[in-house]
Amino acid sequence: MDKTDPLRQLWLAAVLLTRLPLPHLPATAFKAGPRAVWAYPLVGLGVGAVAALAGQLALWAGIPPLAACALALGAMMLLTGAMHEDGLADTCDGFWGGTSTPRRLEIMCDSQIGTFGVLALVIVSLLKISALAALSGSWWAALIVAAALSRGMMPALMWALPPARVDGLSHSVGRPTMRAAGAAFAIGATIALAGLGLAGVLVIGISALVGLATALIAKRKIGGQTGDVLGATQQLSEAVILLTCSALA
Repeated sequence: MDKTDPLRQLWLAAVLLTRLPLPHLPATAFKAGPRAVWAYPLVGLGVGAVAALAGQLALWAGIPPLAACALALGAMMLLTGAMHEDGLADTCDGFWGGTSTPRRLEIMCDSQIGTFGVLALVIVSLLKISALAALSGSWWAALIVAAALSRGMMPALMWALPPARVDGLSHSVGRPTMRAAGAAFAIGATIALAGLGLAGVLVIGISALVGLATALIAKRKIGGQTGDVLGATQQLSEAVILLTCSALA
């Protein structure tokens, strides 16, 4: 695999962030994981576009707006295998269910979901659905921007914080350079500005604050980041972006 080929890096990013039936990559291909993080927002762009199409088709079929928005988010979960939602639940369970770093990491590895995880999933999902429904005709642009920009935030945490454990998805992908992480954020920000205009400036700023807050909490709770923390960052950023868009509408 040519590590310098942008198309191959985009392919790798899609393999890492979705559950699409893509051709399997050889194990050696994943050594380019840190270089491929710039493509995360582009993968989000595609996921958001498909989800927006699913929601629009639901509206054309006469399904009520609130249900159509829920279906759009459901389509997004299907495309990604709900990996980011799982990360949000595991992070909340671990951070607030454990009293020490080893115990928090142990809880985050547990396949069972706890009270904090359930509450986080319910609240964040309700916030996203209600925000989308409140946007009326412009909801699809907000959904696509939220999907792209929120994934553009993940590489920043991968660069800023060391892996908190010696195994897991985040550790296996590797730590990107500042240039790769900056490129991911820049691409996500460009998509936000193209989709939302000047309102995108506020959305970018608020999303960055969410990423910073999550990084600070993760540093304090477990001393670094994990794949679950990255998923939680994506979900929280996505929710805040949609809420900001609905507030500005």
